[in-house]
Amino acid sequence: PMQVVFKMIERVADTDSTILVLGESGTGKELVARALHFNSRRQFAPFVPINCSALPENLLESELFGHRRGAFTGAFADKKGLFEEADGGTLFLDEVGTMSPMLQSRLLRVLQEREVRRVGDNTPVRVDVRVLAATNEPLEKRVKEGTFREDLYYRLNVIAINLPSLRERREDIPLLIAHFLRDKLSSRSRRPFQITKAAMDLLLTHGWPGNVRELENAIERSTALCEADIIQPKD
Repeated sequence: PMQVVFKMIERVADTDSTILVLGESGTGKELVARALHFNSRRQFAPFVPINCSALPENLLESELFGHRRGAFTGAFADKKGLFEEADGGTLFLDEVGTMSPMLQSRLLRVLQEREVRRVGDNTPVRVDVRVLAATNEPLEKRVKEGTFREDLYYRLNVIAINLPSLRERREDIPLLIAHFLRDKLSSRSRRPFQITKAAMDLLLTHGWPGNVRELENAIERSTALCEADIIQPKD
């Protein structure tokens, strides 16, 4: 399944098409976005990520579009938004499905007109930005519920890349474990930790609802807790 993802990244990285990365939490959506950016002609321009679910509506609006001094209480100076910061490069909108209807309208206008207006300003600013978006829940469901604009959905979903969950690609678990262990050195031997077959079997049968992020955390925790250089099932 990951080879399909890699081939898709290779085919579409150097286009300017808007791409929607779909996958459960912890599957590596931002890594895909970075791969798309750094394998494109925009690779030497900024890659600017933002998690749309991490900020309330008014702060997210200011972060994305910028503001003019005095536009609201606390706006003591002009501020560039992330669209302007990403000019010439790529803006990655993680968890785009959590955007409010008002911000969805503003985002749609930027995608259509290729220009932004700072909060409190009437003068548009032209921007050359490739937009990549990601979501861990089906946007079609939000469109049917009326919480996500259908026209914005089709603007974002020009090309979709579906990331499989870790339980759908269990053959990758040993490879990922080896990768994470290479980053961890035993304080005693200064060499990568080893892992027993019994411990590996345990990891292969787990459901991994948190996907690769959960696996990485499990390996970090086990290397911190194991008494020797070899990870056992009890670790």
